[in-house]
Amino acid sequence: MTTATWEREPAAPRGPGPFLSVRDLSVQFGTEDGVVHAVDRLSYDLEKGTTLGIVGESGSGKSVSTLTILGLHDPAVTTIGGEIWLEDRQLVGAPRATLEKLRGDRIAMIFQDPLTSLSPYHTVGRQISETYRKHKGASKREARDRAIEMLRRVGIPHAQTRVDDYPHQFSGGMRQRVMIAMALVCDPDLLIADEPTTALDVTVQAQILDLLKDLQQQFGTSIILITHDLGVVARTAHDVLVMYAGRAIEQGSVREVLREPRHPYTWGLLGSMPRLNSNVDLPLLPVRGTPPSLLNPPSGCPFHPRCDYRDLVPGDMCATDRPELSPAGGHRDACYLTLAQKREIFDGQIKERL
Repeated sequence: MTTATWEREPAAPRGPGPFLSVRDLSVQFGTEDGVVHAVDRLSYDLEKGTTLGIVGESGSGKSVSTLTILGLHDPAVTTIGGEIWLEDRQLVGAPRATLEKLRGDRIAMIFQDPLTSLSPYHTVGRQISETYRKHKGASKREARDRAIEMLRRVGIPHAQTRVDDYPHQFSGGMRQRVMIAMALVCDPDLLIADEPTTALDVTVQAQILDLLKDLQQQFGTSIILITHDLGVVARTAHDVLVMYAGRAIEQGSVREVLREPRHPYTWGLLGSMPRLNSNVDLPLLPVRGTPPSLLNPPSGCPFHPRCDYRDLVPGDMCATDRPELSPAGGHRDACYLTLAQKREIFDGQIKERL
């Protein structure tokens, strides 16, 4: 097992910049089998009041990268490098007391499974009130009134009485609304939503996504939306970041990435999704193979063992040299195919299937 380390000292305050800025973030876990390279030099920015969708298969590093923002990692076995700036505050290497003060107040998270995230022993009202009392110093009565107000805001009927109910007395969609109410009770500046619509039927999914958009407009909250569903991203996000094997491999506006994707992995993600308006005579275009082990990630481009287009790149660059994201600004991707090759492949083979 490795010992927790920070690869650099906390940085000095910086000047004006994006609301949230992640720079060269790396996260490694020590295990009995070796070191897991969960996140590898990840960088992105999030502006105030906007939504960033982070997509990728399970194990791509989506959740780990955002849990690091909250400081929710085991310091005994975790090595973290890089920088995370929340406005002018550096979070990597910040004292635990500082992170605990930020969690639930300025930064909040909606976890994937509300049934396991909510305590079965306490009413939903008590669980919402606890966060408000801790960060705002409110009385029990004030916190209860605030809990009722938040339940109403997220669309739970009869909030005055339901505040005293337990999680098992709510449906899956209503439990997710309770989680949203708990996350927003202190009016956070940043909301991280980890697969908020998983295991919900499509009608409830649409309601939850509309609710997040409405609440974002009310509170001006910045949102990081973690999902494997590009349809959810298209409906909700402003920008999208595609992750694979702990790395960012494509990023840009939702319109750019979903209409003209450039990375073969993104083509696979889009091509494996059934669409109502697609040609039913064409088969889906899945990503062949399985994701690599993060205990021993492949050299070069991490996607090259599964890529159908690696032979179009001269030599063996895909297997030996790591491709970096193209220069900053606009639509970026990490692939050695030329832009002309990507457009030719997309227009000739991929576009008609999307």
